[in-house]
Formats: sequence, structure tokens, C-alpha cells
Amino acid sequence: MTISVGDKIPEANLMLSTDEGPKPTSSSSLFGGKKVVMFAVPGAFTPTCSAKHLPGFVDHAAEFKAKGVDELVCISVNDAFVMGAWGKDQNAGGKVTMVADGNGDFTKAMGLVMDGSGFGMGERSQRYALYAEDGVVKAINVEPGPGLDVSSAEAMLKAI
Repeated sequence: MTISVGDKIPEANLMLSTDEGPKPTSSSSLFGGKKVVMFAVPGAFTPTCSAKHLPGFVDHAAEFKAKGVDELVCISVNDAFVMGAWGKDQNAGGKVTMVADGNGDFTKAMGLVMDGSGFGMGERSQRYALYAEDGVVKAINVEPGPGLDVSSAEAMLKAI
């Protein structure tokens, strides 16, 4: 079952990419008591994710803060080292928190798994973005197919 507006973000263990290296965290720590915009990508360093999705949130970070968003979170079924390298490559530091869902546990709990095995990627996350307040989904936009539209930074700024 796919998560919907009004649902609580499911509990899962995740890894943060920090300057000191990978650091364990949980979804409740990421979302609890905060206003969070989270976007999920099929893979770090992949074309659409690197050319448009992450850069859009980096570029519009100040606008999200002005709307009262406490944190921007990027999540992918990649390891924390890859997420850290990608964040550095995209100048996301201080703007977007890079989070690894290495085993895909969070993605499975959200009901948003994409089978990328035809591309040699295995199970990954669908492309989507959501806005949550204190761990409760207030808006969610899941891309209906390839490309970037409803889960872009611009679309999420309009949704909140």
C-alpha cells in the first residue's frame, strides 16, 4: 500500500551522510516535530536526478525556508558514501540533508518501490516528493512515469 496524505511516515532505520562519515538515524528523528520536504530519487548520480531533481531543491532552498520548512531531505536507495559524494558534487551542503536508504527498507515501508532490474539497478525508489508536518504527510506527489514534473522543487513550493 502506498503512503497517502494523512498517513504517518513509517518507522525505518536510515543513514545520514555527514562530514564525519555515515551516521545512523531513523525516519522518526528526521520527521518528528518538524516541517520537512523530502524527495526521493531512483539513484544518485543518475541523469535526471543530477541534472534537475536535486539541483532544483538546492537552488530553491531559501524559498522553502521562507515558507517555514525546517529541513529538505533527499533520499535514495544508495549507501551513505554515495549520497555524501553526490551531495558534495551538487553543492547540497547546508541546504539538503542527504539520506541513504541502503537496503530500501524505508522505500518498501512507504510502498514506493520501483523495479529497476531491467536497467541493472535492482529495487529502487520511485521518484516522488512529499511535505510532512511532525511526521504526518500533508502533500505527496509521485511521478506517474519517467521524467520530472510533479515532484520537482517548483511543484512542491506550490503544494505547501
